[in-house]
Amino acid sequence: MFEPIEKLLILQDRDRNIRRVEQELGHIGPERETLRTKAATTQTQLDVAKNRVKQIESDRKRLELDVEGQKSQIEKYANQQLQTRKNEEYRALAHEIELCKEAIVKIEDEEIVLMEQGEVAQREVTRATLEANEARKQVESQVTQLDQREANLKQELAELQTGRAELAAAVEETARTRYERLYKSKGDNVVVGVQHGVCGGCHMKLPAQILVTCRSQSEIVGCINCGRILYYTRDMELAAAE
Repeated sequence: MFEPIEKLLILQDRDRNIRRVEQELGHIGPERETLRTKAATTQTQLDVAKNRVKQIESDRKRLELDVEGQKSQIEKYANQQLQTRKNEEYRALAHEIELCKEAIVKIEDEEIVLMEQGEVAQREVTRATLEANEARKQVESQVTQLDQREANLKQELAELQTGRAELAAAVEETARTRYERLYKSKGDNVVVGVQHGVCGGCHMKLPAQILVTCRSQSEIVGCINCGRILYYTRDMELAAAE
């Protein structure tokens, strides 16, 4: 193989590995954030369930106080009945006592409903606690793995970048400049082979003269369609397929 092409292929392989590692590193941050969001979501659900239990308990205590208030009123009206001598006032007080008793029945019915809701809410707290604990353990484990992978990738990237400088220096300056310009615009598929008379990058048919020059391996040849650098090896078929 033409030596400058061989060096460019080695450099291109290194750049592909660098890009691969950089892309993997770029995914780690979002993955870690997604995991932490998952744990935060389950914790939020647990907090909501706990607040629901607290609210129900607060409502029950309020109803208990309302019952006590109604009982105090009954006692007050009963004492007033003992003190009055007027039948009309006595009947009026008796009516108020009945209203208080009816209010107590309604409040106690509400308390029963709240007790049932409290049992459901407490079961939800139990379920949400298990889910939040499990999610936290999983996330902590997975984040630890991501942190380790990130450290390994950073080390690999540093080694790749250090080695690249040496590989790039081995390439003739004009060829290297041309390659790096193409790498920025074409991605990591810059130095491509020729198969069946077409460019391995854009897959467009190449003129016969380009094929002959490429086969001679005497100079760097570019695709007239996309500008990529072409190369030939014996296992490639240059002639266009019939």
